[in-house]
Amino acid sequence: MIVLDLSCTNAHRFEGWFASSADFESQLAGGLVACPSCGDTRVQRLPSAPYVLTRSAPAPKPPAAYDTSHAAPALPSQVVAQVVGALREMARKAEDVGDRLAEEARRIHHGDAEARDIRGAASRDDIAELLDEGIVVLPVPPDENAH
Repeated sequence: MIVLDLSCTNAHRFEGWFASSADFESQLAGGLVACPSCGDTRVQRLPSAPYVLTRSAPAPKPPAAYDTSHAAPALPSQVVAQVVGALREMARKAEDVGDRLAEEARRIHHGDAEARDIRGAASRDDIAELLDEGIVVLPVPPDENAH
């Protein structure tokens, strides 16, 4: 699953969730992607720079000048638990490609392999390179009960 930043010709910005980049392109070509504000189907993908939190990376700290008065309110723990549970379920159902995650993600992204959900392991550098290439990866918190 990938999340893309999108914009219509009326400058409305919104997010779209797609199975893959190819899925987005297919839906866009078929006129199936529309702005939720105005219904415009002349949509374009915007550049985005998501942050991937890995097990070994500390959580980012906001800059000192960050204004928290406009920050989104914290999600209730029950909602967070449901989202994490759904992510873990998706990961369990995904094909495990092991240490070939970066390689296989690139193959899928470029259309050289069948589009499908995959999971595996990648180094911090591999994750950064995938994101620089526009390939979205989503870390899934480990299941504490899976030991």
